[in-house]
Amino acid sequence: MEVSFTEGEFYQEHFDSRAYIDNFYSSPEGHSGEKRLLTFVLDCLSKTFSAGRYKGQTLIDVGSGPTIHSVLSACEHFQEIVLSDFADANRQELEKWLRNEEACFNWKPVIQYVCNKEKKSPSEVEAKVRQRVKQVLKCDVRLENPFHPQTLKPADCVITCLCLEAACKDMLEYKKALANLSTLLRPAGVLVMVGVLEESFYCVNQTRFSCLQLSQESIEAELHNLGFTIQELNIFPSPEPEDNDVSDYKAVFHLVALKSDKI
Repeated sequence: MEVSFTEGEFYQEHFDSRAYIDNFYSSPEGHSGEKRLLTFVLDCLSKTFSAGRYKGQTLIDVGSGPTIHSVLSACEHFQEIVLSDFADANRQELEKWLRNEEACFNWKPVIQYVCNKEKKSPSEVEAKVRQRVKQVLKCDVRLENPFHPQTLKPADCVITCLCLEAACKDMLEYKKALANLSTLLRPAGVLVMVGVLEESFYCVNQTRFSCLQLSQESIEAELHNLGFTIQELNIFPSPEPEDNDVSDYKAVFHLVALKSDKI
């Protein structure tokens, strides 16, 4: 029997936000089954943002899940940050951390790792993220305006990390979602993407979630069709796929692309 793709509505009902961050983000190495996938992502984001080449007023993180790791290196360079997710529980987990509630997730080991690389104070970075995240919004990348009914001013930077392949059931939907993301960026704005290649599933405890199996070539082609110029593309192949019981990713990618400056 073919299992249907686990779209946003399935996440709303079945995604255990705290189990996900406990399992995948408790240390900068990430989940032991995924062999330093998170370290690769943190290193790439640090390299992208720490030099200060990409900066501006606003940054939108599309599909944050219950995580803040994608904006740790960027928060220095953008005055206003928007985090977002489809699932209520993920947004609630973000709000808990932003308010520094007693029961919030401990991001200190991940923050410490990033700060060691960038020679920054963890307490200052923590404070800066809390100060600069101005909104945590519901988003749906399948909508032409992912933040409907709100309309956000086009941002200087859009980040999306491990979101689109989990939200889009086929390539047609993926192409539309990329186009929808493009509308959130100003002309010549920067898009930073992190995703997985050729992954069909991942698990949070015993619950299995679908992934759209993507190739590097298809992602590059779609960005080119939307008028983006890829500045940087990094690939981290799965070191020991046979020992991974939480996902079947073949590789992780990180890319930086500039939107055309034509309006």
